[in-house]
Amino acid sequence: MLLHWNKYAQRLGDKGYKIMESLLLINDPKLNGTSITIELPNEGSKLDFEKELNGLLGHLKGHLHNHDITIEVIVNESIETKRSFNDQDRYNRLHEINPNIELLRTTFGLDLDA
Repeated sequence: MLLHWNKYAQRLGDKGYKIMESLLLINDPKLNGTSITIELPNEGSKLDFEKELNGLLGHLKGHLHNHDITIEVIVNESIETKRSFNDQDRYNRLHEINPNIELLRTTFGLDLDA
């Protein structure tokens, strides 16, 4: 289930729906039988998520061959993003976006350790 959840998120990101992609990846959904529960940080996120809910359900039901799947959204304003990025992670992400950053780093002798 998690594999297809992440594939759907990546597909949305590739189409330019970065906010929805980040909502899907904010934390891992929990599976209990045919019910999937996801926690989101606020009501605004929940509203954005629910706009894409039918597409997500269709994707999961089709790929998992289970038409009984339901998704429950819980708003938990105390959750924190589980991702923590160090300097190398940030650099790698910037390098993915623009490979010319390597030229900039070598030209000016920049180092991540300093």
